[in-house]
Amino acid sequence: MDTPGPVVGGDAIPACPLCHGSTDFYWADRVRHYFQCCCCQLVFADPATRLGPAAERRVYELHRNSAEDAGYRRFLMRLVEPLTQRLGIDAGKGSADGATLQGLDFGCGPGPALSVLLEARGCCMQLYDPFFAPDRRVLAARYDFITCTEVVEHLYTPAREWALLLQGLKPGGWLGIMTKLVLDREAFVHWHYKNDPTHVSFFSRPTFRFLAARDGLMPEFVGRDVILLRKPL
Repeated sequence: MDTPGPVVGGDAIPACPLCHGSTDFYWADRVRHYFQCCCCQLVFADPATRLGPAAERRVYELHRNSAEDAGYRRFLMRLVEPLTQRLGIDAGKGSADGATLQGLDFGCGPGPALSVLLEARGCCMQLYDPFFAPDRRVLAARYDFITCTEVVEHLYTPAREWALLLQGLKPGGWLGIMTKLVLDREAFVHWHYKNDPTHVSFFSRPTFRFLAARDGLMPEFVGRDVILLRKPL
């Protein structure tokens, strides 16, 4: 259970929702206060400003992320290409040894697109999303890989979801994440990404390095916003 932190201006500073470490005030705008964990470096919005489920879903229903959209496919390929290379997938033919790889698209949203691209490469995909594909039975299985595109920034309880993701990976499995990364405080001040009210958890390279070191993962950073982590065999 999270414990209250030090008090600033009469309000307790919340503990980190990812590693439960102590936090410091990071920044405030006219809408929200933000805090940063002293351990894992996660930056997160004040939990008191989170949207309720109905309001959060309404925002997601406005998303138009279709597999038919060429621009969106190009965006997703920034994850698909490096991930499938590491999985040893020959496009459209499954893995090099002929086995069908089992994948989970975690946080697929209202219009799954990433799973379509991966199925075209011979993978068998399952979908999970708390609003649009809420069948939690798929979380009981273990997968060769899990994708998580533009999802982690929305997590209210990232410690819980991170544990689910690791639990769902087979030994040697890959976790592929896409999210915009915090660079520094100066960049954060002018960062449009923080202005989306559903964006509440902001990761950085140090955050992923912390998680990788703690959980025995092997991390790779591909470009500006793709993170690949492999679970040990």
